[in-house]
Order: sequence, then C-alpha cells, then structure tokens
Amino acid sequence: MTYLESAAEFYSQVAETPDVGLCCVQSTPLQLPGLVVPPQMQEMNYGCGTTVHPTELSGDPTVLYVGVGGGLEALQFSYFSRRPGAVVAVDPVAEMRKAAARNLDIAAQENEWFDPNFVTIKEGDAFALPVADNSVDVVAQNCLFNIFEPADLSRALQETYRVLKPGGRLVMSDPISTRPMPEHLQQDDRLRAMCLSGALTYEQYIQRIIHAGFGQVEVRARRPYRLLDQKNYSLDQHLLLESLDSVSFKVDIPEDGACVFTGKMAVYTGPHEYFDDQAGHILSLGIPLAVCDKTAAKLAKAHPQAIMVTESTWYYDGGGCC
Repeated sequence: MTYLESAAEFYSQVAETPDVGLCCVQSTPLQLPGLVVPPQMQEMNYGCGTTVHPTELSGDPTVLYVGVGGGLEALQFSYFSRRPGAVVAVDPVAEMRKAAARNLDIAAQENEWFDPNFVTIKEGDAFALPVADNSVDVVAQNCLFNIFEPADLSRALQETYRVLKPGGRLVMSDPISTRPMPEHLQQDDRLRAMCLSGALTYEQYIQRIIHAGFGQVEVRARRPYRLLDQKNYSLDQHLLLESLDSVSFKVDIPEDGACVFTGKMAVYTGPHEYFDDQAGHILSLGIPLAVCDKTAAKLAKAHPQAIMVTESTWYYDGGGCC
C-alpha cells in the first residue's frame, strides 16, 4: 500500500467516524454575520489553520477547494460567492465527499442565504484537478499538501498553478517543521496522513511554491501547531511543528527572484525627508514601509546607517511596496 492509499483509507475512516482530536485546531476564529456552522462540520475540521481570508475573496471569485473535508471551508467560501457552482470542492475519498454533501445539506437548513448548489463536489485529486487551465480565481487547501512527499508536493503545486487565472491566488494552510523531519518519521504513513511527518521546513516549503512558478508569496500567519516529544516519537530532542497560512500569487517571478512578504518593515532614519532607492521603493522619514524579504535584505546591506529593517512579524495582509 502506498502512502497515498494509506492516507485515503485513513480519511475514509474519519469521514464516517469523526475524530475530534485529529488536528489541534478544531475551531475557526472567523466569525461571519449570518453564518451558522453545523456541529458536524466543526467536528470534521481537520485543518491546521484557515484558508478563508475575507481580503482575498472580494469580487465574487470562483474558488477551487482541494480536499473537501467536512465542508466547513467550502461553506465559508460560499458566503463570499453566492451563486451556483461558485465553489468547486475536489476530493478523492468517496466517504469524505458523501459526508461533506450531507453536512452542506444540513447547513442549508440552518442558513437562509445558503443553497447547496453554491458548492459543486467533484471526484478528483490534487495531481489532476478536474477544471480547465486558467479558470479559477482562488485555489485553497488546508493541511492536505502536507501529506505529500516532496516530489508529489511539487506536482500538486504545479497543478494549482495551471488552473489559476493570471493574478490568481493559491491560499494554503500547512504544518511546517522547525528543523528537518527525521527519516523514521517521514516513513510513518499514519503520521503522514495525520499531517505530522510530512512537514517541511519553512525554507523548503516556500522554495517549493516559488519553484512551481509563483512570483509573490505572502505569509498570513505562523504559529505553534504541535509538539512531537522525544519519548513518543523516538527523537533526540523535542520537535516543534508550526502552522503556516500563506497566499501565493500567479504572477511572473522578477529577474532578481520572487517576492516573499513576512511582515518586515523598512524605516528611513534620515537625514533627508525621504529616501528613493531608484528601484521603486520610496521611504518617508520615520514612517515604516512594508517590504518583501528580498528588498529588506538589499536595503539593510546597502544602507545600514540610514535604514532600519524590522524582524518578520509573520503576518502580512497587503500594502507596502515591492
């Protein structure tokens, strides 16, 4: 049995018998007026964060959700795109598709605005998404791509790039590891299916996204997710996993490399009223400007006396200059 077959079997079981303790994030911080989430959906919230960011969902976008789960985030996406077929949810596990459909029917009874036709549930997987090239505004996945081995992760990322419209957004939430995952854990298929042993480091994860062609990556949140302790996981020291929420844009990669925003700011300290680096970045005296990590490094190296660069906050929601 391959690791993908093992994962499919695992999720067919938790679709029929929800495992409330499967992931440590079992509630969503997102509260929307008039949105009622059925308890059945909440129990099947197997994500490690959220992919539903209102700032990404203006203009009635078409959303492709990879890995339907219990239907929670498909319902939340529908809140912003209230029309038939606006949300396409893809899952290879029949039991999960059936459970999500049941949950969405229940949601329709509890939400006057929601029609189950807003969500189209399709059979398919992340390596062959059942939609056309350049056809959707947003692709989202929550704690699914973390199951994949690195080569398969690259395949899945390239497939999301294919279906996104130019300028479209890939919204993801995945665990990352604070140091390389030991080999014996990587080979444990059950831990991989539980979104634990497939975690890459932050640097590895971001480079896979850029390798797929995405020219801009923005980190929405980074926070502790779960601790793999020495005793239970046969480690020489505890290993902390973190949850990373990110948005990646289908735009060209600049000649000097992709722009990755992690919440860094550049502040001009004088002596003039403003600073112009002649590369598109104008800093007013004493006013922080959000910049990507690449620009932050360049400014700090070239102008260490005139420009202060702050540390990453791991929270960025647009604006700035790059």
